[in-house]
Amino acid sequence: MSATQHPRQDPQANDALQQEMDEQMLQDRMRDIGRKLLVLSGKGGVGKSTVAANLAVALSQAGKRVGLLDIDVHGPSIPKLLGLEGRSLQVTSGEILPLAISSTLSVMSLGFLLSSLDDAVIWRGPRKYGVIRQFLKDVAWGRLDYLVVDSPPGTGDEPLSVAQLVGSPAEAVIVTTPQQLSIADVRRCISFCRTLKLPIAGIVENMSGYVCPECGRKTDLFKTGSGKALALELGLPLLGQIPIDPHVVILGDAGTPFAGSMMDCPAARAFASIVQSILARDGQTGNNTNEIQTKETHRMKIAIPLVDGRLSMHFGHCEQFMLVESDGQNRIVNKTLLTAPPHEPGVLPAWLHEQGANVIIAGGMGMRAQQLFAQSGISVVVGAPAEEPEQIVAAYLSGTLETGDNVCDH
Repeated sequence: MSATQHPRQDPQANDALQQEMDEQMLQDRMRDIGRKLLVLSGKGGVGKSTVAANLAVALSQAGKRVGLLDIDVHGPSIPKLLGLEGRSLQVTSGEILPLAISSTLSVMSLGFLLSSLDDAVIWRGPRKYGVIRQFLKDVAWGRLDYLVVDSPPGTGDEPLSVAQLVGSPAEAVIVTTPQQLSIADVRRCISFCRTLKLPIAGIVENMSGYVCPECGRKTDLFKTGSGKALALELGLPLLGQIPIDPHVVILGDAGTPFAGSMMDCPAARAFASIVQSILARDGQTGNNTNEIQTKETHRMKIAIPLVDGRLSMHFGHCEQFMLVESDGQNRIVNKTLLTAPPHEPGVLPAWLHEQGANVIIAGGMGMRAQQLFAQSGISVVVGAPAEEPEQIVAAYLSGTLETGDNVCDH
């Protein structure tokens, strides 16, 4: 072989190397993001994009670094809701630069790639997967506290792709309306999340009655409370019930986020409560920190309610708690056995907060108790098996803890 000749390259080897590099880039990109909130719905028309857009805006106004990713392939609504129609993207050094709305909020949407508002996206599954993967891999988000993902409705290829690609820590925010037809679809959405072992941050019941702006009287146009009843039945947090408000529609059509309007009305107060519930789940209820709180980089104290040395199926029935402390490398560094105070409403969340706990893992827990723990800055994990506490904590820290239904023997 002469000096100018080169051995024939193996195309399969090149493809494998490129796939490996792409996967590493995707993981590196996702590692810079604290929490991923996948806004899902079982069906269209429930206000999922409105919830996603305003959630991202409200989190950024709380001092968090937030990215908003719109991967609703067939109906990207985020550009319209945020007044970004007609904007184009910049690509530099192989990276896509998201649109910066403020110093703490950036946005990426498929709508930015369409040449006309009338363009229809006619793609099959593999093409959709490739675009979603590219958005996650190539968009230069930088370090984020939250990535809010506006997913397409249903349980098809697009939400499945996102759930599989984003990695942990990721959670689903499920949006529904009070009608039974919507609730039936939400059940399938919840089953989808549990099959994928995607934790559910909670349920948002949108269009939960109409509040007259003149007299303040509430009328249940589509009934109300079905989302709350479903959350209670399945042991999931109800993040909030947002009433129908004409201002939400007017501001959305004008491209102004409702969360940024500073209005004082039932819908605004309901949405503020949802955001506080999200923030409370990782103990970030103030504006004094932008640190990304993840299991990989922060010390944790995990509370395990015990009966006979194993996890109690109901936290309030135990006489002891084991506090297991981990370092920033997912290693258990300390264990403390504590006698629980008498169980009365609100006592245990406050007591465990005083002990420094920021996570509680239980077999079962009622909705009200979960809210009280959230208010104390303690994340709740339910459906854990009745195993020894060290095994449970080790599985939780490694991301392999398998949880089932919210089982409660109360």
